[in-house]
Amino acid sequence: MTAHPPPAGAGRSPQLADRLDGLLFFPVTAYAPDGALDLDAFRAHVRGGVEAGAGAVFACCGTGEFPALTPEEYAACIAVAVAEAAGRVPVVAGTGYGTALAARFAHLAHTAGADGLLAMPPYLVAADQPGLLRHYTELAAATPLPVIVYQRGNAVFEPATVAALARTPGVIGFKDGLGDLDLLQRIISAVRTDAAGRPFVYFNGLPTAELTGLAYRGLGVRLYSSAVFAFAPEIALAFHRALAADDHGTVTRLLDGFYRPLVELRNQGRGYAVSLVKAGVRLRGGPAVGGVRPPLSDPDPAHVEQLARIVEHGLALASAAPGAGA
Repeated sequence: MTAHPPPAGAGRSPQLADRLDGLLFFPVTAYAPDGALDLDAFRAHVRGGVEAGAGAVFACCGTGEFPALTPEEYAACIAVAVAEAAGRVPVVAGTGYGTALAARFAHLAHTAGADGLLAMPPYLVAADQPGLLRHYTELAAATPLPVIVYQRGNAVFEPATVAALARTPGVIGFKDGLGDLDLLQRIISAVRTDAAGRPFVYFNGLPTAELTGLAYRGLGVRLYSSAVFAFAPEIALAFHRALAADDHGTVTRLLDGFYRPLVELRNQGRGYAVSLVKAGVRLRGGPAVGGVRPPLSDPDPAHVEQLARIVEHGLALASAAPGAGA
């Protein structure tokens, strides 16, 4: 009898959804002064996040400037993230562009040892619902890695489409970067009704997700990506502990004294959801991660000074929170 290879999508790890817990760390990608990839600095940045208590590493995603990386740079970064995580926490790699390129990056991530994929919106195309469903279904079939679908930009899903994705082998979760809570509630209800019994995880993927953490928890969505963790893990962890413990006093103080001012600053520049995070890493004396690649621009120096004051106040608030230093 002739042996046949397993079908595409077979052999994927079913444990990733169970392993995703705690704060989700989205490292920045480090560049040298000449703009080249700096793997040593990236290695130190990832190591610092894992040692600070990250629940997972999402490498080469939006904060990691996925669109600015060559396939070779991407593969090298994923391999470094996997080596630094060393199995302690899962590593999820970004992928995107059209279906063929998304599958190629998925192959690179699998070869590098990643545990899963965050599938970002397809490049530029304003697709209809059948087209989106086909794109993510074909991506999931092309890789043994579990896939998390990211709603944002030009990838906005109707509830029935997400329910169909939840029934698709290999698609294990949904990250919402849109912020339409009415739509998200209907999506959760549709998946619960039409894909009953299939494990499916949800994430708050808005920039500075802590600001909307209370609202998402009201829908039962407890996982979120934390850009702040990349440069101020003390603040991010203090908020995460307070949110989990229903410590509304600490949550309110950090929202009012740190997160709202940070978001208002972030909104003053295009691309600040990435470049301001990198500025924060530099401010905190972390590895020399460099600036951002075009078409992004580094923050205005006056905004960096404002960021420094916001972070200083946030650190003071975090140090006074219950459990600080534990």
